[in-house]
Amino acid sequence: MLAIGDLAPDFSAIDCHGVPLSLSALKGRRVVLFFFPKSFTLGCTIENRAFRDNHLRLQELGAELVGVSVDTQKTQCEFAAKEDIHFSLLGDPDRVISHAYDVLWPVLRVDRRVTFIIGPDGRIEDIIRHELRVYRHLDDVLRYLETHRLPAALDSAA
Repeated sequence: MLAIGDLAPDFSAIDCHGVPLSLSALKGRRVVLFFFPKSFTLGCTIENRAFRDNHLRLQELGAELVGVSVDTQKTQCEFAAKEDIHFSLLGDPDRVISHAYDVLWPVLRVDRRVTFIIGPDGRIEDIIRHELRVYRHLDDVLRYLETHRLPAALDSAA
């Protein structure tokens, strides 16, 4: 299991907007990387809407937002379109990213609800785990970002 202070595993994927995305390309920026079980399910829809509705606030706090589930890219794109999501959603049907972050439920083979806050240096700054309290992820992310503001030079680079 990854821990605070560990180097976050790099990944590469195409997001739901057709844009290639890798963690290494985001180096120098803070990244909020959240894993959720399945698109179009009630809890995951609520969680994604909360992040969607606060996307601008997260950007103002200097963070890039990326969501991942084991769905296909096509499913993620349909979900993003239906829910008007403009941040990066990644499909991980081969579970490569999920394995790297050790977030898979062993039997169900879907992602646990885990959020990683990754610093500009690529190290994990915080890990948030609330399986059923979906709003807590956003609340905890906002609390962390507000109390751990980046210096203005780094903040404006995001």
